[in-house]
Amino acid sequence: MSAIARYFHAIGIEVHGYDKTRNDFTVQLEKEGFIIHYDERTDAIPAQVINGKRSIVIYTPAVPKDHAEMQFLLSKNVRIYKRAEVLGLISENSFTIAVAGTHGKTTTSCMIAHILNTCGINFTAFLGGISSNFNSNYYHKNDGRSLSEIPVMVVEADEFDRSFLHLSPDISIVTSTDADHLDIYGQAEEVKRSFQDFVNCLRPGGVSIINDQLDLTCNEILWHYGQLATSNAVYEDVQIIQHKFHFKYRLNDKISSVRSGLPGFHNVENATAAITACIRLGAPREAVVNACASFKGVKRRFDYVVDTEKYIVIDDYAHHPTELKACINSVKQLYPGLKLTGVFQPHLYSRTRDFADGFAEALDMLDECWLLDIYPAREKPIEGINTEFLALKMQKNPQLMAKENVIKKLEEHKPELLLLLGAGDIDQLVKPIKNLYA
Repeated sequence: MSAIARYFHAIGIEVHGYDKTRNDFTVQLEKEGFIIHYDERTDAIPAQVINGKRSIVIYTPAVPKDHAEMQFLLSKNVRIYKRAEVLGLISENSFTIAVAGTHGKTTTSCMIAHILNTCGINFTAFLGGISSNFNSNYYHKNDGRSLSEIPVMVVEADEFDRSFLHLSPDISIVTSTDADHLDIYGQAEEVKRSFQDFVNCLRPGGVSIINDQLDLTCNEILWHYGQLATSNAVYEDVQIIQHKFHFKYRLNDKISSVRSGLPGFHNVENATAAITACIRLGAPREAVVNACASFKGVKRRFDYVVDTEKYIVIDDYAHHPTELKACINSVKQLYPGLKLTGVFQPHLYSRTRDFADGFAEALDMLDECWLLDIYPAREKPIEGINTEFLALKMQKNPQLMAKENVIKKLEEHKPELLLLLGAGDIDQLVKPIKNLYA
């Protein structure tokens, strides 16, 4: 939501907004000139919104339908647009690179934006996370070269509530189609079907760059990427050298050596997709490959909080079993021999229920696990679904604790290798932990 808000603010439009909680992120938006309130107050809605003059109301489907301001606006017959609908309108007259996937889309889209910026190519980016290179989720570059007759736009395509079907990309990327958001889709097959529908949104003459483990089809140009020798773009010979991931990238039988700015085997795969999209756009191959080394990643995606000879603390947004496995496995590969302690905050009651066995299997990869209470986000509690329910699924015995007790526990003993995991408000622990380890 804030990326779109920043776009409108950048072109001189006054932006008001509601958020559930005031945090470092919203404070930054306030400093940038946004007018934000945090209580469900209909009197905080500007009058010009009610009379409909020169205004637009945008919402994310994560907002509950019984929200007081939502109900008030509907009662006044105010037209309300979905975030994705507006993103589709903004991008319809641009050459659009849209990145979709249940995992990897934020990192991949941020990497594409960084590569284009490093290569001096004009573009606008709407990202789903805070790029560490830009320190923002919105970026506009207009002082470089143009590779298209129309503006280039990089968009993270969100599958939640089938939002990405509002887009019409020229280049689409699909990183993964694992089951998720079953509260919306009902069953895993519907999730896959929605990604196929997304690929079908490709503009005539466009190209879809799809992970070679997926069985999606494309009516336009289809490129596969991954480890299969038959794929168009292939990564191979992955090595870890001084905690950095190096690999060979092959496209059209030409091989390039790449140093990934991010750790993790999953990020090697993400880099392969990003490199391929930028080369397809027309960016010079050597410059594209070299740009990968200076990519700093995304806030809360394998984000180093502490990195000293004695202690390592990493913060990661992982909130799905597949993401947890990828993150934990990468940490163990990077730091073999160190005891790995993980603090996990489950996100959503429904997701915890639907993927409990997968969560248990992933968390059992940790040497020690601390389980926090479930972060409800938009949901009401589901009877019987809690961290005790999840703990009983695990082979190892996790420690159950409240989030507010984590710092106290760390004051008693600092693990040498600590991993914070989850998409809720576990990130509120980052600053206190950084201070504690300093």
